[in-house]
Amino acid sequence: MGKPTGFIEFTRELPGKRSPQERVNDYREFVEQYSKDKLNQQAARCMNCGVPFCHSGCPLGNVIPEFNDAVYDKNWKNAYEILTSTNNFPEFTGRICPAPCESACVLGINQPPVAIEEIEKHIIEIAFEQGLVKARKPNMRTGKKIAVVGSGPAGLAAAAQLNYAGHTVTVFERDSKPGGLLRFGIPDFKLGKTVIDRRIKLMEEEGVTFQCNANVGVNVSINDLLREYHTIVLAGGSTIPRDLPAPGRDIQGIHYAMDFLKQQNKRVGSETFEAADILATGKNVVVIGGGDTGSDCVGTSNRHGAKSVTQFELLPKPSSSRTAYMPWPTYPMILKTSSSHEEGVERHWAISTKEFVADEQGKLKALKIVDLEWKMNDDGRAASFAEVPGSERTIPCELVLLAMGFVHPQHEGMVKQLGVDLDDRGNVKATEKAYQTNIQKVFTCGDMRRGQSLVVWAISEGRECARQVDEFLMGNSLLETKDESLLQAFL
Repeated sequence: MGKPTGFIEFTRELPGKRSPQERVNDYREFVEQYSKDKLNQQAARCMNCGVPFCHSGCPLGNVIPEFNDAVYDKNWKNAYEILTSTNNFPEFTGRICPAPCESACVLGINQPPVAIEEIEKHIIEIAFEQGLVKARKPNMRTGKKIAVVGSGPAGLAAAAQLNYAGHTVTVFERDSKPGGLLRFGIPDFKLGKTVIDRRIKLMEEEGVTFQCNANVGVNVSINDLLREYHTIVLAGGSTIPRDLPAPGRDIQGIHYAMDFLKQQNKRVGSETFEAADILATGKNVVVIGGGDTGSDCVGTSNRHGAKSVTQFELLPKPSSSRTAYMPWPTYPMILKTSSSHEEGVERHWAISTKEFVADEQGKLKALKIVDLEWKMNDDGRAASFAEVPGSERTIPCELVLLAMGFVHPQHEGMVKQLGVDLDDRGNVKATEKAYQTNIQKVFTCGDMRRGQSLVVWAISEGRECARQVDEFLMGNSLLETKDESLLQAFL
């Protein structure tokens, strides 16, 4: 414990940000770094609890009190080694994770929780600055070849771990560069792509091979992979978006959020794309969906110079704090205001879109919407709704971005050609602990297996899947599971 009275002396403080008026003019990251004193104070707030619930709150089982203690002591090598013993990519999670660890922080019972996510980001950035992050090449190779399909966070984590185990790993990515959702789904102002490039370069130095523009099931034969590789790991993510089949859905001006975000990320990266431009400039934009993807659409629309930006959510407005139905240490579904919301948006809850309205040229000009009245279950969850009589109205809108989540991975192509079983939600079916599909040498992890989830869960899935693949190939494995990491933390 760095400072026994730290949680009494210091309150939670987050780093400063560039002002919304300034940052909407570019796509650069805008969160500043802590000063050395502030970082020391924030680490000092960790109480080194007898039962640190932050461990279980984190899907990776990060050993949080220990790396906080190392930060307080300014022992950056120790802090880096502790952090990366459970997390392959803290530079990603330190920027874009919703920090379920902080929701489980014991200090959060009656005070603001420890700023774990920011401390994590500072550890890895300081480690890079001080030259502590070096390529970890395996001492020997096993002779086993593994194909990882998909280079999002799950695929990258699986590839990194399997490479550390001595296997020869090739990652197949259907897009132009590795990173998956991290590169093409998350805006640069939240995750600068130089951060991804830095990690990919390190993995290549460690021996991982990346093949881009390699669409398995299209221009890469699945039979070739089955023949040439000892195992295949499917980590293609959940990519089929949820649609809104209201009247007028085929009108020009209605797009999926990910098509909009991917285009902009490619523009920032000076990459070309074949589809027509989707631009919010000078338009009344409505984002349908209240999650992180919707928030990213808000921030990007503001940077395009939209005339107005409105965000709709079907569900009722969440509480601003925990309720009796959201007790500590569970992850609370409370109202969140993102940095994109700070930049300008009108937010509305309990709204249903009834119809898309076109002008004489067949382009979107308005939405017909209606207010909803929700009935709640005994556990406080929204159960059913009815339209509020007399609330139907029309609002001007020239661009709709559908950000309502994803239903399952793409089935056409690789999944169908492989013949892997699917679960009742359309995800690739695999055993809960072994991550193995009905085809013995084919494994799966991440959103492709568990459905749409968080980046931190994808990394966890990739790590756990790698352990099972290693055991399948070698009979045993030295790669740690989350449970083993947690056990070590208590010993």
